[in-house]
Amino acid sequence: MPLPIAVQLYSVRDILPADFTGVVRRIAAMGYQGVETAGFPGSTPEAAARLFRALGLTVCSAHVPMPTRENQAEVFDTLALLGCARAVVPWQPPELFQSLDGIARAAEALNEAARLAAAYGVQLFYHNHAFELQPVAGRPALYHLLERLDPAVMLEVDTYWARVGGVDPAALLRDLGPRAALLHIKDGPGTPDDPMVAVGDGVMDFPAVLAAADGHPAWLIVELDRCATDMMTAVERSYRYLSGLVGR
Repeated sequence: MPLPIAVQLYSVRDILPADFTGVVRRIAAMGYQGVETAGFPGSTPEAAARLFRALGLTVCSAHVPMPTRENQAEVFDTLALLGCARAVVPWQPPELFQSLDGIARAAEALNEAARLAAAYGVQLFYHNHAFELQPVAGRPALYHLLERLDPAVMLEVDTYWARVGGVDPAALLRDLGPRAALLHIKDGPGTPDDPMVAVGDGVMDFPAVLAAADGHPAWLIVELDRCATDMMTAVERSYRYLSGLVGR
């Protein structure tokens, strides 16, 4: 069965507030099977959940604040409303990934969050940027993190930021195996600050990435942090390119 394709709604954050419903309807019409949420600009969790169901869009995962004892009910009640059982922590402070002690603190926070998530039947993920791939004690910091993480913590691998961080994303996915259960798919010039482009129009070798993933990811998720062209055009082009690769 072809891998399902979602879009991270953060990609269209600039136009969602004015017409959340219209933008999501356009995304569904492009052919996307799901969405990944990162807040609800221009809507509410309740209204968004109704819209996603009406359009047949699965909420494959959601970017959330780090779950803690203080915010856990709000975080996981929202996921339940969305019918979503994957919570993604999208970021931890970059300075934590500059030393082994900092990496240990990052792992401790994620492990505790995973324990809280498990009580709600939710799986916890961590999403990388480029800074987790910078070397610490002779290896990319992400590898040190993995050694300290509970096996219950999965990874949403941002393949583009891995490349920007100096690591071959295909090699990284071969190392991670089933732990890389979600993939962020974006494209561009491979530099940290320049605008991105539609998937398939930049430097990324996605046939190699998908071959290395070896069927482990549950979802491919298009995310463009910023774009050199019209964002909705790029989101549609990205779906067309990826659907051709996975045989949709």
